[in-house]
Amino acid sequence: MSNTVRRIRFAGAVVAAAASIAVLAACSSPAPSGDASAASCEPAKGKVTIQYWNTVPGMDQVVALWNKKNPDIQVQTKNISNDQYGTLGNALKAGKAPELAQIGYDELPDLRTQDAFVDVSACKAAVDAKDKFVPWTWSQASFGGTGVFAFPQDTGPMALYVRSDIFSQHGLAVPTTWDEYAADAQKLHAADPNLSITFFDPNNAEWFNGLLWQNSADMYKYSGDKWHVTVESDKSKQVADYWQKLIDAKLVRTDLANGSTPMYAAYQQNQVASYVGAAWGYSMFRDNLPDQAGKWSIVPMPTWGSSPASGDWGGSTVAFMKGNTHLYESVKFNEWLNSDPEALALENKLGGLYPAAVAGSKLPALSEGVPYYNNEKIFDVFADSSKNIDTSFTWGPTQKTVNLALQDAMAKAAAGSGTLNDALAAAQAAALKSMKDQAIPAVAGN
Repeated sequence: MSNTVRRIRFAGAVVAAAASIAVLAACSSPAPSGDASAASCEPAKGKVTIQYWNTVPGMDQVVALWNKKNPDIQVQTKNISNDQYGTLGNALKAGKAPELAQIGYDELPDLRTQDAFVDVSACKAAVDAKDKFVPWTWSQASFGGTGVFAFPQDTGPMALYVRSDIFSQHGLAVPTTWDEYAADAQKLHAADPNLSITFFDPNNAEWFNGLLWQNSADMYKYSGDKWHVTVESDKSKQVADYWQKLIDAKLVRTDLANGSTPMYAAYQQNQVASYVGAAWGYSMFRDNLPDQAGKWSIVPMPTWGSSPASGDWGGSTVAFMKGNTHLYESVKFNEWLNSDPEALALENKLGGLYPAAVAGSKLPALSEGVPYYNNEKIFDVFADSSKNIDTSFTWGPTQKTVNLALQDAMAKAAAGSGTLNDALAAAQAAALKSMKDQAIPAVAGN
């Protein structure tokens, strides 16, 4: 598995769009941890060293650039991609958490209930940073204005990666709807039994959530002082039924894990013709399948009918962790890391990050053609995708538990025991049980 994909998989992958202000503020979470005082945001006297733990490839080079320019605020970075949340959880329990850590958007509500963050809103620079980020990402990091607990880092708007040479070879136009995609899947497989249009990774709930998101298949809503859990809604079932039919007809592979060596081997051997992925994936194919340069194109995600809606998979924040006693220095570095054009360009080049900062859309690297992809301006596709993401999509406060239940049941469905609809039901039950166990008011349905 490439470092980029491992980062997304362990980061909780899917970006969360703007939940309503009341949602996260009223989900039976404790009060914001570590009420910051004005004094706590004063600059330290003398040189300071802070810790930043993350999962991004090449981040050590980005940090080295900062350290060169800021001798009095030195940052030590640690890559925790092998067990991101396990490592952070153990550090929090031991009272040895880093000052800053990479946290996926969908993990923020869960960790906040565990009192994992410190509010840095006493730092004027933290509050003023709001306008430097895409609005919906800031809403996630600040929990709807109740404080500032993290700065947005990247997002994962989705698109379709296409082996244009394979499609041309079989006389197929690039599909624009999911119905056309299914028809192409049938034609490709009929022409070559060893060829599948894509793969379905049953152990990747974050990816599947992105598919649900595109169809406005809301998993949660908050109203009337309680959570309404709708994981197995009709729109969710529509997505599940679609992929179940492809699985049953053996038109998609189910034996490949995203970013794994077997996955790359399948693409290398021309056994898979497309990939439903996110913006960060562009470097994944470039770095792991260099001899396929010029054979790939990136186009908008197939849609449900005429709706232009897209989905989002991946994305993270850099959170201010509990126990942080260097808020001033942490805010200064965090702001530079996630909004400075030089830092953003390096993160995109080395780690494939698609910036959450407003300045990210102006980066030359995101406005020029990419050689690997026929010099196509692939980031224009992702920019349009980002504009078509439903910003009302909401994460629940126990998302990790739900994702694990969904993955377990999807794996069974892929193996022929049960269906993807059964997986939705299992995830719904897990959501309700986990909230009940934590005394979080929740009911099934709208």
